[in-house]
Amino acid sequence: MHNEVISANPLKLDLRSHAKCMAICLFATLSTFQYGLDYALIGGFLSMPGFLEVYGYYSPKLKAWNIDPTVQQLISSLLTLGTFIGSLMVGPLSTKFGRRHGLWAASTLNAIAVIIMISTTDLRAMYAARLILGVAVGWFFTFSQLYIHEAAPAHLRGVVFSVYQVMLSCGSIIGASIDFGTRDMKGKRAYQIPLCICLVVPTIQSIALIFTPESPRWLMVQGRDTDAEKSLRKLRNSIIDEHQLQAELNEIRESTKEQVYQNKGYLFFEMWRGTNLRRSILSICTVSLHSANGFSWITNYTTYFLKIAGIAKAFEYTILLNSSGLIGVLSSFFFVRKLDRRTVLFWGCVFCGTCQLIPAIVWSARGAGVVSGKMIVAFFCCFYFVYCVYAPQAYLVGGEIPNNQLRPFTYGIGTAVNFLGVWLCTFTAPYFINPAKLGWAAKYGYIWFGSNVVAAIFVLLFVPETRDRTLEEIHEMFEAKLKVGEFKSYVCVGVENFATEGKAKADQILGEKDLQT
Repeated sequence: MHNEVISANPLKLDLRSHAKCMAICLFATLSTFQYGLDYALIGGFLSMPGFLEVYGYYSPKLKAWNIDPTVQQLISSLLTLGTFIGSLMVGPLSTKFGRRHGLWAASTLNAIAVIIMISTTDLRAMYAARLILGVAVGWFFTFSQLYIHEAAPAHLRGVVFSVYQVMLSCGSIIGASIDFGTRDMKGKRAYQIPLCICLVVPTIQSIALIFTPESPRWLMVQGRDTDAEKSLRKLRNSIIDEHQLQAELNEIRESTKEQVYQNKGYLFFEMWRGTNLRRSILSICTVSLHSANGFSWITNYTTYFLKIAGIAKAFEYTILLNSSGLIGVLSSFFFVRKLDRRTVLFWGCVFCGTCQLIPAIVWSARGAGVVSGKMIVAFFCCFYFVYCVYAPQAYLVGGEIPNNQLRPFTYGIGTAVNFLGVWLCTFTAPYFINPAKLGWAAKYGYIWFGSNVVAAIFVLLFVPETRDRTLEEIHEMFEAKLKVGEFKSYVCVGVENFATEGKAKADQILGEKDLQT
C-alpha cells in the first residue's frame, strides 16, 4: 500500500522548489494554532480562582470557589455550538467572498469576543462572547484548511497538513502553559492576561494575508482567469518553468469550467446530485472520523483518571499528553509522503481503538485503583501519539474529495457534523462515566473501540486513495465512477491532455518573448 502512485502533477516533486508556497501555507496554518490556543486557554478558566470569583460562588462546604454546573455547561457548550454554526456558514460565505476574507472575518469576530470577555463581568455577555468566539474558531479552522487544500502542490498537501497538526499541538501546549503561569493570580488578571494573548496570532495572520494571494481555484470558479493566473504565479517559485506553470494553470482552468457547468443549481442541492452525492457523503464521513474515534471524551475526562491514578500534578500530565501528540505528528513527517492516505487512516483507527480497548479490559478485570489508573494514563498517551499522526489525513482527504466549486459547502458541512459529534460525545460521556449514573469509567472505551472498528471498515471499503493526485485528477476519477480499488492506478487522460495544452501555450508565450527580444 506504499508504492508510488500515478499522477498528472506537472510540477517538480521536491520541497525546495516550493519553499515560497510552503511559507505562505505556514501563515495559513496559524489559524489552527489559534484554534488550539483558544481551546486550551479558555478551557483552563473554569479552574482559575480569579475567573470563579467573577462568574462563580464561594462554597462554604468546599471552602473554595466553585461554579454552578449549568453555567459551566453553557460556557463550555456555547463555544462548540458557535463552531458548529460557523462551519455551516462557510459554504455560502466562502463561495461569495473567498478564503482570505473569511480569515479576516474570523480575526474580527475573535477580537470582538475577546474584548467582551476581557471587559465584562456580566454572565449574559460572557455567554454571547463565547458563542461569537465559537463562530470565529469555526471560521479559523475551516477557511484555513480550504486555502491549504487549494494552494499547496499536490505532492506536498500531506506535509502541509502535518504542519497544521504541529501548529494545533503547539497552540494547545502554549495555551496550557500560559494558564499555568497565571492560574494563581488574584482578581480578573488571572484570565484577562491569557485572553489578551488570543489577539496576537490573528493580528499577525491578518497582516500577512495582505501579501498573500487568494486561492487560484476559487478565483477560477468566479471566472476570474487572469487573477487566477496571477495568484498561481505568486504561489509558485518565481523561477518556475513556464511549461509547468501553464500546465498546472490549464488543468485548473479547464477542469473547473467543467465543474461549474455541471453544477447549474443551488450549490447546497448540487452536493446531493449525481456523482457529487458519493463525494459529499465520503467527505463528511471522513472528516467525522475525528468525532468517531473517542478523542473528545479522552481529552475532557483524563483528569478523572489522573485522580484515580494518584497523580496530583495534572498540569504536568497535560503537557506530557500534548507533547506525546506533538512527537507523533513530528514523526509523521518521515513517512507522510511515502505512505498511502488509506494506510494511515486505517491503521490510525485500529490503533486508536486498541488504545481504548485495553484500558477497558484492565478496568473490567481490576476495577478502580492506582494500577488501573496508571495503565489508562499510559494508553491515553499512546492514543494521543497515534491520533496526531493520522488526524491530519482525515481532514486532508475530506477536503480533497469534493470538487472546486462545492468544496466550501461540503467541507463546511463536514466540519459542522464533526463538531456536532464532538459536542454529543462530551454531553453524553458523564452519563456513562459518572458513578451516580452507569459508572462505566474506563469501560466506556468498549463503545469507542467498536466505533473505531466501524471507522476502519469504512476506510477500507469506501475511502479512495488520493495521495499525490491533483484536485483535478480526483474530480476526473469520481466522474469516471471508479471503484475504490481503481483510484490508485487510474491514468487521468483528460487532465493529462489539459496539461499538454498548457505546455503548448507555454511554447507560444516563450516564442513571443523571444521575438520581442
